[in-house]
Amino acid sequence: MSVACWLTINSWLLGERRLNKKTVRDVDVSGKRVLVRVDFNVPLSDDIVTDNSRIRAALPTVEYLINNGAKVILMSHLGRPKGVEDKFRLDPVAQELADLLGKEVNKADSTVGDEVKEAADKMKLGDVLLLENLRFNEGEKENDPGFAKQLADLADIYVNDAFGASHRAHASIVGVGNYLPAVAGFLLEKEVDTLTSILEDPKRPFVAILGGSKVSDKIGVIDSFLDIVDALLIGGGMCFTFLKAKGFEVGNSLLEEDKIDLCRQAIEKAEQKDIALYLPSDVVVAKEISPEAEAMVVGVNSIPEGWAGLDIGPDTISVYRGVINSAQTIFWNGPMGVFEIDQFSRGTEEIASAIAESGATSIVGGGDSIAALKKFRLEDKISFISTGGGASLELLEGRTLPGVEALMDKI
Repeated sequence: MSVACWLTINSWLLGERRLNKKTVRDVDVSGKRVLVRVDFNVPLSDDIVTDNSRIRAALPTVEYLINNGAKVILMSHLGRPKGVEDKFRLDPVAQELADLLGKEVNKADSTVGDEVKEAADKMKLGDVLLLENLRFNEGEKENDPGFAKQLADLADIYVNDAFGASHRAHASIVGVGNYLPAVAGFLLEKEVDTLTSILEDPKRPFVAILGGSKVSDKIGVIDSFLDIVDALLIGGGMCFTFLKAKGFEVGNSLLEEDKIDLCRQAIEKAEQKDIALYLPSDVVVAKEISPEAEAMVVGVNSIPEGWAGLDIGPDTISVYRGVINSAQTIFWNGPMGVFEIDQFSRGTEEIASAIAESGATSIVGGGDSIAALKKFRLEDKISFISTGGGASLELLEGRTLPGVEALMDKI
């Protein structure tokens, strides 16, 4: 997608709203070395990128810099290496990026050091250099000033376009901004503006759908949503802590005992504010998480001892579909069950399909939700897919993201 096309879509979705931080539009990048933090943490198989969505999401910023005569130095993490591990090197990512850009991408074998500095010094206008995995360096996660300064010394301007990592106070996210003019890339701008817009002025009814394993991952955003949504649908493993809070026995289902009181408080808040908080009325249960496991549908008041809920049931799907069909704005984060196994995937597939068919402005965040959309081939029917699960939830909680806070304010 061209930068012009992307900007048109962004304007249509968000109107004239803009991130209150300087962006690449606000600085002269011509002839400058521009250090760009991207999120190229992509899945690999046999040294092949199996999903290039995050790379494609960064293309508008990278292409803008190339077309405006910058020397583009990219940096990213990949996986969770313990020191230097060859399986986490970014060579396959460099090749995938080169294929997408239609031009050579020079890949450094280190992140910092004399060889990297020499490679940066030799760059010509429009060249692209990808540094080695940031997390091969202890100083990255520690936000070490020395490591941040080494990165900053490679360039004249810093651009953060890694929304998915912007909730981390790492050297490449926060530290570099202490030494260089720091601005947002187009992806970061789009993410923040889109997610902020649903908090400030959503079209109503506004329905939020939350799933996944743990209440602890989402209790903050649940509390925030209960101030703004018209309905909140709960599924996934986290629903069983809510059900326990309402007095149901949940067998061997996922349960966070220490979060029961918080769930009870959320239920009470929803009642006080007259917000419809939906919990499953029936679930699919099994004794083990396995494609061969015996499974059955039971009401939430009759989950057998020794069995675990692994998906929402058909009655719940029907009710949730009805709520989704009435929505004008939808936010979804977290699957309804263990969708990776077919017999526990119906709830997630049905909810994803309902969102895609709703006609509402739909925003989906979180790696598992995105994986579900891809599995069911529905990603093209969603208005906006966020590249950052944890970052999107923290932003929706009303928390300040370190990676955004580190950027220069608009005057």
